[in-house]
Amino acid sequence: MLNILLVGTGGFIGSVCRYLFGRSVHALFERYYPWFPYGTLAVNITGCLIIGFLAGLSEYRHLFTNEARLFLFAGFLGGFTTFSSFGYETFVLARDVQPSAALVNVMLQLGIGLGAVWAGNALSRLI
Repeated sequence: MLNILLVGTGGFIGSVCRYLFGRSVHALFERYYPWFPYGTLAVNITGCLIIGFLAGLSEYRHLFTNEARLFLFAGFLGGFTTFSSFGYETFVLARDVQPSAALVNVMLQLGIGLGAVWAGNALSRLI
């Protein structure tokens, strides 16, 4: 039960931060190209920077307990952006397993993800 509360609390905080940060960044840049998702881009890049930094601290300095990892990685960063998890997992594949596995992960995540968005949108028109 504690693990669920840690992930849920972290996710709540991360989601609120994503909303506030994304909205603020978009407001700063919307005068240039108002149609571009500046906020989402900033959130994804920031999330990737944070997860890379925290994962490095965790791997090399062993600074986090299992509970802290749940709160920060699955909870906060999961609520802030799942793109950070995608970025980190792809990095680990490229670094530790095989660069080709990392490339396959990128192609599958983006290709199937965009295809699923299209399919879901198409399905909504049938209902």
